[in-house]
Parts: sequence; C-alpha cells; structure tokens
Amino acid sequence: IKMLIQVCLYFYCKFLWRCLKFVMRKLTGRCELQRICYNTKPGASRTMKIETSLRDSKSKLLQTSVSVHPDAIEKTIDDIMELKKINPDINPQLGISLQACLLQIVGYRNLIADVEKLRRESYDSDNPQHEEMLLKLWKFLKPNTPLESRISKQWCEIGFQGDDPKTDFRGMGLLGLYNLQYFAERDAAAAQQVLSDSLHPKCSKFSKAEWEKKRMDKAIGYSFAIVGINITDLAYNLLVSGALKTHFYNIAPEAPTLSHFQQTFCYLMHEFHKFWIEEDPMDIMEFNRVREKFRKRIIKQLQNPDMALCPHFAASEGLINM
Repeated sequence: IKMLIQVCLYFYCKFLWRCLKFVMRKLTGRCELQRICYNTKPGASRTMKIETSLRDSKSKLLQTSVSVHPDAIEKTIDDIMELKKINPDINPQLGISLQACLLQIVGYRNLIADVEKLRRESYDSDNPQHEEMLLKLWKFLKPNTPLESRISKQWCEIGFQGDDPKTDFRGMGLLGLYNLQYFAERDAAAAQQVLSDSLHPKCSKFSKAEWEKKRMDKAIGYSFAIVGINITDLAYNLLVSGALKTHFYNIAPEAPTLSHFQQTFCYLMHEFHKFWIEEDPMDIMEFNRVREKFRKRIIKQLQNPDMALCPHFAASEGLINM
C-alpha cells in the first residue's frame, strides 16, 4: 500500500508539474528552457536546471540531447529551437546559453568515460610508457635522490607499501598514477612539501603556537602515495555520483576535461593533508574515520550551487575561469 501511494504521488506530482509548465508558458510566452536561461545566472545553477529539464522532458529529442556527440551540439540546439518554435533571430542569446550548458553536460559524461577508461587500465611493468610515468613520479618527488633500482625499498620513501609500486595501483589502475604524477609535476613544490609533512608531520608549516593550541604532541604521518591513490578513489566517486557537477559547471566555461579532474585531485590532496593534521589522529588506524569526515565536508560544500573548489596553487593556473 505504501509503495502504491508513492507511485500515485509520483505520477500526480508529474502531472501537476506539466500543468504548471503549460500555464507558465501561456502566461510568460516562454518555454521552460527560456525561463531558465533568462532568469538563472550562468554556472552550475543554470546548467543543472537545464539538464533536469531536458532529461525529464516528454520529448525524445530533448531527452537524448544530454548524450549527443559534442560535434552534434549545434545541430541539436537548432532542432530544439525549431521544436519549441523559438525564433533564433529574436532570441540569439538563448542558443548561445543552451550551447554552453550542453557542452558542459555532454563534457561531464565524456569525462566520466575518460576517467573510467584510465581506472580500468591496469599498470603494466612491461609497458615502457607506464614505467616512464612511474620513474618520473620519483624524479619529481625526490629530485635530489637517485633511484637505485626499479625494484627498491626506496619506493616506501614516497609512500608505497613495498619495493614494487605496481601492486599498489590495482584498485584505481593507471588513474592513480596519472593523478600522482600530475600533482608532482604541475605543482612540484607543494607536492614535495606534502610528502615531507606526511613523513614528518611535526615539521610542517604549522607554527609552534598552533601545534600547542591543537595539542598535536603525537602527530601521526601517512603514506603519501597510498593516500594519493585513496584520494583518487574519492575524486572518482564524487565524479561518478554527480557531486562534482557543481564544481565543474562553475569553473569550466565549456566541457570539463581530464585536466580539470586532475586539478581537482590536487585540491583534494592539498585539503586532505591540512585536514589530517588538524584532526590529529591517534594512529593510522583512524584513517578511514578521517577520510569519511573529510568526504562529508566536501560533499556538503558541493551542495552549494555557487561552490567551486578553487585551489590556490600552480596546478590551477590556466584552468580556473570564474
């Protein structure tokens, strides 16, 4: 009975919503897409409303417009304008606004596919490109310390669990390596500082007064590379769940790319590092608790439609466009 009531309520609300849309169109002389574009500022608020409107439309054309190929977006906009009987000469800005929204919507879907492809690709020690990326990671993080051999206990110095890092990439595949190398290469100073702090947390940039205030007398470090792979998992799940739409729709003027995702990873690594020190866990066994608390804080931030996770370090240069 409860399920039947819920189904009836769903269809009733859907019917009521369609009636309301019909009345609004008659009163304003504008369709829902026009009202959204004209009354909502650019960014996540507008794009997410457009996405919902298109997806929930009874028109097959509008429903499928959120998954068209990027090259077909212009034609799709023309088809929508024709379907809605909107004169593009009288409403030139509408086509531009819809195109910007569709580029973001379609781009987000394509970004998920690109990220998923990297996640599913396993690290292959027989692949020269994979090996080169791994060796570059060492070089960027430890520029003054030569790696004695490919299989070495030295890998533990940057946070891997054993003498061969390839086993640590099983969960996130190449995506974990791509993100770690991006952070280490694009913002070497910050990555090296985070690595140093993770090994010697009491030598971090917090002042002595701040340490005493927070009672961080037994600061616990963490494994940099392993945490990086774990934060990659966090970023991946935020992306797939749609939580990162707020961020990407606010920072990417068109389609979000893999570089935007990697830049977001850099931000999350930077913020998690500060969060870990502030939480001052008793031991490494508290990692899951701290990570979950951090995840909830990020999700709460992303629930604000005006939110953009804006990192203030080199990895963000050229990408942030508010």
